[in-house]
Amino acid sequence: MPAPTTNTAQAPVNSRSRVLVASLIGTTIEFYDFYIYATAAVLVFPALFFPNSDPTTALLSSFAVFGAAMVARPIGAVVFGHLGDRLGRKGTLVASLLTMGIATFLIGVLPTYAQAGWIATALLVLMRLAQGFALGGEWSGAALVATENAPKNKRALYGTFPQLGAPLGFIIGNGLFLLIGAFLPSSAGADPSQPSEAFLTWGWRIPFLFSAVMVAIGLWVRMRLVEAPVFSKTREAGLVRKLPLATVFRSHWKQLVLGTFFMLATYVLFYLMTTFSLSYGRTATDAAVPGLGYSYTTFVVMMIFGVLFFAAFTLISGPLADKYGRRATLIWVTAAILVFGLVWVPLIGMGTLGVVLWLVLGFTLMGMTFGPMGALLPELFPTSVRYTGSGISYNVSSILGAAVAPFIAVALWEAADGSPWLVGVYLSAMALLTLVSLLIGKETKDIALDEGETPVGVDATAGQDESPAATVAP
Repeated sequence: MPAPTTNTAQAPVNSRSRVLVASLIGTTIEFYDFYIYATAAVLVFPALFFPNSDPTTALLSSFAVFGAAMVARPIGAVVFGHLGDRLGRKGTLVASLLTMGIATFLIGVLPTYAQAGWIATALLVLMRLAQGFALGGEWSGAALVATENAPKNKRALYGTFPQLGAPLGFIIGNGLFLLIGAFLPSSAGADPSQPSEAFLTWGWRIPFLFSAVMVAIGLWVRMRLVEAPVFSKTREAGLVRKLPLATVFRSHWKQLVLGTFFMLATYVLFYLMTTFSLSYGRTATDAAVPGLGYSYTTFVVMMIFGVLFFAAFTLISGPLADKYGRRATLIWVTAAILVFGLVWVPLIGMGTLGVVLWLVLGFTLMGMTFGPMGALLPELFPTSVRYTGSGISYNVSSILGAAVAPFIAVALWEAADGSPWLVGVYLSAMALLTLVSLLIGKETKDIALDEGETPVGVDATAGQDESPAATVAP
């Protein structure tokens, strides 16, 4: 009797506020770090690290480095997932945050191509790979902290808090770039869409260096966490897997494939609205590949306005997914994304009002599709491989979606002589793939996160499926 009493007393140590803040602050920092890189990839890196190329080639090269991080993310998911499933979520989350923070800070002190030649570009690639490696372990750990500590009927709501880090990181990162740009404006007569000499020389480094402050705060919060009862029970019962990766591929490969395609439309929309749109919005109307011709400041303010809808609808999506189910909610949202991709040109053709509407609709759909993923992907896998399985699905999708989306978008934009209609069609095609996967998949709303475990040494494939999702009716 004393042991159960002690366990019961220890279980509530992670208060609701601590769980929500810990899952939110880490992903906010991680997405902040990614966004400031994405912004710099458009604004300054083509000139500073790829100066010998024409503007379009330099931009594509910068985006290629941006996409390289997505390739590193599945590797991070495997490494951090292994540690998280074997040793626990807390220490793994601290390690991923430290890795991201150090890599981001070091980008802020890198030499440029003019100072170090190809070595500068190589170092940028290396730091970008480290960022991707860290983010590969961050998201799934944060989602598990939220969902494994959540009441069963509020898992999707809790799962929206790590997702909320994406819009908050965007607002903080781009807001800081706006402030720096306001203090270091382009000189009179210069192209307002281009950064000033002072910004190119040292101003762009400030957001990367500021990351150290945010990481220190995040570490303080996360060091106060304790393991969720769900994981503690799994460890005490001897259900921890020696090789979680092998178990995932042997017994849960269907969930891996479906989870990857569940995220595909989300990732493509995410990076088209945040990275491609910034390039398209601030490119001059008389350029070789014309854009919308807005100044950097004007367009980023419009984007931040749209991201407010991203944040709001991320939170709104949680209660909807808890009430109607993750699958049902996402089917309708994905169908709306498919339609949205087909109306880009009519919307943008309406002038500034249409561009704002385009951004608002895109970011609203982004919130609605991104929010439920914080619960859906972890619910596909049992506790003993949840970190590994959800992380791999999330991050392999980043290769199929995010890694190539900006690059493909620029190529399609150029192929259409400055029109974004092919980019919209590309989004619709990816949404169609996600829609098919959702129709094939099953609902996970009503499963218990500690269901479906198989003791170590028992073949999970012998007469039973180890996945909790497999026992749930569609």
